[in-house]
Amino acid sequence: MSSNNNRDEKNFSQAALDYHKAEPKGKIEVIPSKPHSSQRDLSLAYSPGVAVPCMEIHDKPETVYDYTGKGNLVAVISNGTAVLGLGDIGAEASKPVMEGKGLLFKIFADINVFDIEIDEKDPDKFIEIVKGIAPTFGGINLEDIKAPEAFYIEQRLKEELNIPLMHDDQHGTAIISAAALINSLQIANKNIDEVKMVVNGAGAAAIACTKLYISLGLKKENVLMCDSKGVINHKRQNLTPEKLDFIAQTDIETLEDAVKGSDVFVGLSKGNVMTSEMLLSMNENPIVFALANPDPEIAYDLAIETRKDVIMATGRSDYPNQVNNVLGFPYIFRGALDVQATGINEEMKLAAVHAIADLAKEPVPEAVILAYNVQSLQFGREYFIPKPFDNRLITKVSSAVAKAAIESGVARKTITDFEEYEHQLLDRMGRDERLVRMMQSRAKSNPKRITLGNAEEYNVLKAAQILYEEGIAYPSLLGDKKYIKQQMERYGINLDVPIIDPSDDDQKENRKKYRETLWKLRQRKGMNEYKAKRYVRQRDYFGPLMLKHGDTDGLIVGFSKNYTSVLRPILEVIEKDKGVDKVAAMMMILSEKKPIFFADTSINQNPTAEDLVNIAKMAEFTVKSFAIEPRIAMLGFENFAAISETSKKVAKAVSILHEKYPKMIVDGEIQPDFAMNADHLSDYPFSKLGTTPANTFVFPNLESANLSYKILRGMKVAQVIGPILMGLKQPVHVLQMRSSVDEIVNLATIAVLDAQRREKK
Repeated sequence: MSSNNNRDEKNFSQAALDYHKAEPKGKIEVIPSKPHSSQRDLSLAYSPGVAVPCMEIHDKPETVYDYTGKGNLVAVISNGTAVLGLGDIGAEASKPVMEGKGLLFKIFADINVFDIEIDEKDPDKFIEIVKGIAPTFGGINLEDIKAPEAFYIEQRLKEELNIPLMHDDQHGTAIISAAALINSLQIANKNIDEVKMVVNGAGAAAIACTKLYISLGLKKENVLMCDSKGVINHKRQNLTPEKLDFIAQTDIETLEDAVKGSDVFVGLSKGNVMTSEMLLSMNENPIVFALANPDPEIAYDLAIETRKDVIMATGRSDYPNQVNNVLGFPYIFRGALDVQATGINEEMKLAAVHAIADLAKEPVPEAVILAYNVQSLQFGREYFIPKPFDNRLITKVSSAVAKAAIESGVARKTITDFEEYEHQLLDRMGRDERLVRMMQSRAKSNPKRITLGNAEEYNVLKAAQILYEEGIAYPSLLGDKKYIKQQMERYGINLDVPIIDPSDDDQKENRKKYRETLWKLRQRKGMNEYKAKRYVRQRDYFGPLMLKHGDTDGLIVGFSKNYTSVLRPILEVIEKDKGVDKVAAMMMILSEKKPIFFADTSINQNPTAEDLVNIAKMAEFTVKSFAIEPRIAMLGFENFAAISETSKKVAKAVSILHEKYPKMIVDGEIQPDFAMNADHLSDYPFSKLGTTPANTFVFPNLESANLSYKILRGMKVAQVIGPILMGLKQPVHVLQMRSSVDEIVNLATIAVLDAQRREKK
């Protein structure tokens, strides 16, 4: 392994430790869901008020779902005997994984989780412990329990408990890969009851996958299952009960011979066990699911190079068609919980399979295409499984599972209006940082060179490390080279990226080139050649000039300086976009609801009506670039009255916008609380906003916008990203002073997306 790889691995390991150790420790927490500010609140929450729901539940046990959080609470339970690729590491060491699973439940399906690590390997004792704590939960997700005990534990608990329960290691992979199988067979123009399949691996996942495929129509006699000793055939002895179900009447013994003439290969084993020659021996349009992680049974690039007709899926996110359990388990439990199902039966699993398979055949929303930075996504060899960031999963899969539970008779609660149910599901997902995850995923697909100013600062260095290691951008560091290296050594940040010092000898040619450019730009605006020569040694000018000359794709500056002083050189060097009179800045606010946007937060102190029109148009364009439909409220302290001078200015801007851009969803002047409330908006049926709350707010002056977002930032009730500089021809953004590491990473990500967009032009 190279020294760079060793260093990257060390950096990543330390980052993982730092991530988990940061306060608050771990990855999940419990927060109050009811008011608790007054003595009355506390008397209702606990004694004496709590006695009332207690007795209601005692008299009517089913009301536990009405008076407690049980209906949205899942236990992630493990004994740590088969953790990821780590094996039997014990219950306590498995806790970070279980917390991580809890995090996925919450961010993808808004399900609360308690992780339970049980220090017990005896299956019967383990079962008794789980049964004892089951009344607390609406559902149970078994995780990382070794086979064959996992089969026995799940079967017993399914029989003896009356809540949704699933061992995701088995059934999650089975459900997602079954959806992939349905679609890949359609692409290959093959029938499931005719194909020959080889399953490499005979653990919990492999057994569950094969059983589910058989329920879809695969013929058992057409399956050859292999374990570490070869094909499970009639010659084998000392097989587990689960493997006995898959004994093949054949003399074939090796994987190499098994795949000859086969149609489907499903790998649930280990990396690089399938060779090019083995792939070539398969039938036309071979289907290969190489699901071992991180190294597939055959590398994706090798498989595609070997056979152009291969139809392939892996477990990895950096290749097409990722079989990822997160496509299933959050939404399966969501649907099961919402109808208070007594279990997760075969009908519900098959409903999830078909919902996932069908979703891949539907037109893909622009938001998903943007998230993955592709020109298009359409059903075919490169796309036959939905992407994890597809927001439609929660409505399609959860609804299908809920319907199947109702129709199969295991639901204790019936949903009659599924259209309304889907609206409720989408409302659940209005929160979270999904937009940030989508932006970063999109950036990783085509990272750009991003130069970070003030690189001597720890937060900037740490942000550069994250951008580099996550593959979001190719960062370069702008500043005093000697001091930057000292700071990197001081903080233990090992980063092999360019360090650009404007005064260094290696920048001599660039200084000459940049000086000539700066002088030409500013020679009729008070700058002589001597000043230009002096200014190019200053990073505030050097960075924008790098961008101007295409020596970087994006620029992030301003960590430790006043915003206006950093902005001035940028405006002197970088041209404005066509049709832009004045640049402006916008903040993205990620709260517990959907993202909202504030403009102008940093530049135009007292904009005219015409300036507000300009700001609104730039805001509309920028919000659309995040695949969000902008609904713009032009703010004032009156609602459609235009009495004060400020309100008259805003009303004039709205009039211009309505006349020149009739398709824009924009209105005002309106107070922000009214613009955010559907009931309040209903009082103004003439408004273009209708009764759907606004998500983009144009403020009447700089003070109101700046103070508003800084209050939110200071209260830490929302993640604030920006300021996003709007109206320039090239991607450059000025940080808030003392920005956090995450704020720098997020703004750099936006710079990458901006560079990608301009490249497409």
